[in-house]
Amino acid sequence: MTRLRQFFLCVFATFLIGASLAFCTHAQSNSPVPLRAESTLVVIPVSVTDASNRFVLGLEKQNFSLLEDGVEQKVKQFAGEDAPLSIGLLVDVSGSMGMKLRTSREAVAEFLKTMDVHDEAFLVEFSDRAKLVVGLTGQTHDIEDKLTSIESEGLTALLDAVSLGIDEMKKAKNPRKALLIISDGGDNNSQFTPDQIEKLVREADVQIYAMGVFEQFPFAALSSAELSGPHLLQQIAEETGGRAFPARNSSVLPTLARQIGVELRNQYVLAYSPSNEEKDGKYRKVEVKLHPPEGLGQLKARWRVGYFAPAH
Repeated sequence: MTRLRQFFLCVFATFLIGASLAFCTHAQSNSPVPLRAESTLVVIPVSVTDASNRFVLGLEKQNFSLLEDGVEQKVKQFAGEDAPLSIGLLVDVSGSMGMKLRTSREAVAEFLKTMDVHDEAFLVEFSDRAKLVVGLTGQTHDIEDKLTSIESEGLTALLDAVSLGIDEMKKAKNPRKALLIISDGGDNNSQFTPDQIEKLVREADVQIYAMGVFEQFPFAALSSAELSGPHLLQQIAEETGGRAFPARNSSVLPTLARQIGVELRNQYVLAYSPSNEEKDGKYRKVEVKLHPPEGLGQLKARWRVGYFAPAH
């Protein structure tokens, strides 16, 4: 068994223990509970790029330092190799997508090509409402087959789709989890508010990436929600250490999807046990600092910016 496989088995076992504790608490109280870091390990995926936005590989554990609320933490586990992923695909099928659905299908197909045998994925479609159409599976052709029959109609329940994706991701078998959103605008038909989704995103151990196909010259008929689409997608993505890619032309979606797939496969993973053992349920800010070897120049890191501590 490789060191990397041992690392992720360890992390996953710890995750299962934490999930069991959270489930028991929920069952006893019979009320919803937020997803919090119940385990002793906090897992932080980190993407590192150079000045030309190329991924930087080959860094070692000593090239990173990690702080929680300004206090340096000891990195107990480190992996700089590819690792299994659980992916949620959230595809906008609202009326405004129209002919963009064809390139959305192509984008999903390109992304699925980057997955390997240990990965799993699910598909959520959203228009007037969000619905899970393919649950977590390692058979990616099920997702591609389902996308061939989608039609464009209705409004856009983007925030409800994010909530549904986070909920489905609780069933994931892999510690590394990400949602990929493909949409052409902001939300105009969700039950959830942006503030509620921001809170859910902070509580979930999930990276969010988004591909937004926006009008190059927005016209007056667009609602305020639709006009705010680019900012909304960027905000919820960056909160998790992911990214939002704006596209002024739907034809670039497959290229962006492939780029996101490559990024997810070229991340470092740092895990630590917080020195602050208080179970106060508070949000804790995480910061990653790089100490690259000489000659690499200026590097940039992206990571999940925080998590909620367990509560009594």
